[in-house]
This record gives sequence, structure tokens and C-alpha cells, in this order.
Amino acid sequence: MSERWKYQVKTGVFWGLFMIGFSTWYQSGRTPLATQLADNGYYFRAVGYIVFGIFVLGYSSWTAKKRREGK
Repeated sequence: MSERWKYQVKTGVFWGLFMIGFSTWYQSGRTPLATQLADNGYYFRAVGYIVFGIFVLGYSSWTAKKRREGK
């Protein structure tokens, strides 16, 4: 795996897990944790956060990192 993909996966998975944890905590005031985990939408959202993190945020972070290193 190239250095770029390693960086993107590391950044994207970290961001995705953070967002999953934050959204679970935020919604716990209205919806109990057991109810959230039983809902299929929770897992769809979790996969969406991770995929978005890897492909969009990871790539934009990689290009910004390369621009900073180039200067």
C-alpha cells in the first residue's frame, strides 16, 4: 500500500470513529444507546463516516500535507 493510502486510511478511520463516538454521545440524551445500536441506520451512518473520512477528508489532508512539505 502506498504512503498516500496509508495516510488516508489512518486519518479517515480516526475521523470516522471520532464522529461515530461523538454522534452516539450527542444522541444519547434523546435515544438510549441500546436503541441506537439496534437501529440499522446507525451502522449505515458509521460506514458513511468512515468512507467519507478516508476518501474525502483523507485525500484533502494528504494534498494539504504535500503542499506544506513542498514549500
